[in-house]
Amino acid sequence: MILAAAPPSPLGAHQMLVFLVQLAALLGVAFVLGRLATRCRMPAVVGELAAGVVLGPSLLGPLWPALSGWLFPADPAQLHLLDAVGQLGVLLLVGFTGMHLDLGLARRRGGAAAWVGAGGLLIPLGLGFAVGFALPAALIGGGADRPVFALFLGVAVCVSAIPVIAKVLLEMNLLHRDIGQLVITAAAVDDVVGWSLLAVVSGMAGAGFTLGHAALSVGALLVVGVVALVLGRPVVKKALTFAVRANDPGVTVAVVVLLVVLSAAGTHALSLEPVLGAFVCGLLISWSGVPVHQKLRALRTFVMAVLAPVFFATAGLRMDLTALREPAVLGAAALVLLFAVIGKFAGAYLGARIGRLGHWEGLALGAGLNARGVIGVIVAMVGLRLGVLTTEAYTVVVLVAVVTSLMAPPALRYAVKRIAVTTEEQERAKALSV
Repeated sequence: MILAAAPPSPLGAHQMLVFLVQLAALLGVAFVLGRLATRCRMPAVVGELAAGVVLGPSLLGPLWPALSGWLFPADPAQLHLLDAVGQLGVLLLVGFTGMHLDLGLARRRGGAAAWVGAGGLLIPLGLGFAVGFALPAALIGGGADRPVFALFLGVAVCVSAIPVIAKVLLEMNLLHRDIGQLVITAAAVDDVVGWSLLAVVSGMAGAGFTLGHAALSVGALLVVGVVALVLGRPVVKKALTFAVRANDPGVTVAVVVLLVVLSAAGTHALSLEPVLGAFVCGLLISWSGVPVHQKLRALRTFVMAVLAPVFFATAGLRMDLTALREPAVLGAAALVLLFAVIGKFAGAYLGARIGRLGHWEGLALGAGLNARGVIGVIVAMVGLRLGVLTTEAYTVVVLVAVVTSLMAPPALRYAVKRIAVTTEEQERAKALSV
């Protein structure tokens, strides 16, 4: 006789209470600091990232240990509840980014985006690798030697954060502009290559690295592209056509969320990042030609106002700025930050000029791509888990990710003001608002 497995126990009353208070605290502080950031002419994402820092071990922990210990207990399962909410938000945010990508522009100016992506990837990668050999040995984790540590640092500073960039561009109303489209396209190039490099470096840090491991990662990317073109395009178009015919915005919202989540699950099953699947799904929705933007306004508002702030605030919780009291750690942070910013700006600007873009367009691309955000945090967490980074080195990489995200919006706004709005951009803005 085969007995059915016992159903999982429900969430405990105390765990549920802590989760709800955590959610309310993060969302409330993120809302207040986000509003404060907008008053200071910065996107709300700046304040939302800072919300986690305020509530985390950098500020609330030292000032009020008892409250911090109750609100954010040292229980991974408790924090994973917040992570689940934030992950849904970031997947939908990245999906919206893909939906707003003008594929016609990407085809017409693909050469420029490729040059910008290559420059913004290779130059910071090289500088980060060089800086890795100059940092103190105390920052190198026990699971890696100096070359692997240096290469990992290069990967950490060469990535760009599509979630942060997407939210910045959406809040600044720049996704309909050619420069916004180029920033997202170049960031997508950087991130696809960056995740592949991360897979290779992670394999080098482990015990069984082979060329086959790197080949599998590249093969998985090719599988995603082939499946998206052969199977994804017709499926997405048919699903959206069905949803639009229902004349109920709720049906369209449910279908789009389902498509984005399934695509994210597909890439994750191939050992790639879920955000890659969400972004590809957004591209397929844009490519379908089915008019869904108007029916997705409510979903977009909820994602931007609730889910995304929770995600960014949760990312800030993992920062511990108290480690910067050590002079060696502070000096390493300043050095890595300097070369990370210079590398991205120089690489993107050089690529833009080679791609026959203007001076201000090159500066805008450098400013936008400099935001590393939570992607940098994720890379740092991988390095810490593999033993490539010590806790101090992890803090340095996370600090670079956050500071570059804070620098990007004002620099991008300054450069974009000097780029004229074209008639095509005005028409594209009208089409997206319909």
